[in-house]
Amino acid sequence: MNTTTEASVIARLAALPTASISDAMDSLGLHGTLHGLAGLTYDFRATGPAFTVQYAPADEGRGSVGDFLDDVPPGAVIVIDNEGRTDVTVWGGIMTEVAAERGIAGTIINGVCRDIATSLEQNYPLFSRGKFMRTGKDRVQLVAVQTEVTINDVRISPSDIICADADGALAVPQARAAEIAEIAEGIEETEARIVASVKNGSTLVQARKDLGYHDLQWRNK
Repeated sequence: MNTTTEASVIARLAALPTASISDAMDSLGLHGTLHGLAGLTYDFRATGPAFTVQYAPADEGRGSVGDFLDDVPPGAVIVIDNEGRTDVTVWGGIMTEVAAERGIAGTIINGVCRDIATSLEQNYPLFSRGKFMRTGKDRVQLVAVQTEVTINDVRISPSDIICADADGALAVPQARAAEIAEIAEGIEETEARIVASVKNGSTLVQARKDLGYHDLQWRNK
């Protein structure tokens, strides 16, 4: 996928809710939903190519948190895998300030974050398993950047497209992104037609039947 095409697909996915993207992926037999990761506020939304980061428990040396940030390009969504740990954080206020200043699209954490007031002040999208104040410095260490990570059995490669909103976060395989966007757009159109039909006097049961609602996520399998 060239840069122009990728930007177009990302823009299309950014205009769609994760619910329809998830249904589209279901229709293709793809699993990309990141269960348990939620935004700090319902207003947060992030869409962009993944920049992946892997942490592990620190060994006898001193661990580090956040040194990768200088390498993240604008528009990327940082995906941090801290193995789901909720007892130490891997994201805080300084990182939020820097990421917001540099135009990074957001951060997804399989773990927890802190200094959430800064995220809210900066309107910087953060999605995580929760919030906690205990630092990860010297407790975790950076072990890999821009390699495949696995969260909830979902394998995420660098440049896969991350989509996150009030309903949660998911990863769209880059190679299938245009196809998924097209199906999701069709789902959105169908659901809008169902609502319009009901407003024009149809029953919900009949509108759903007429427009094939119950088959939407199965048509492409």
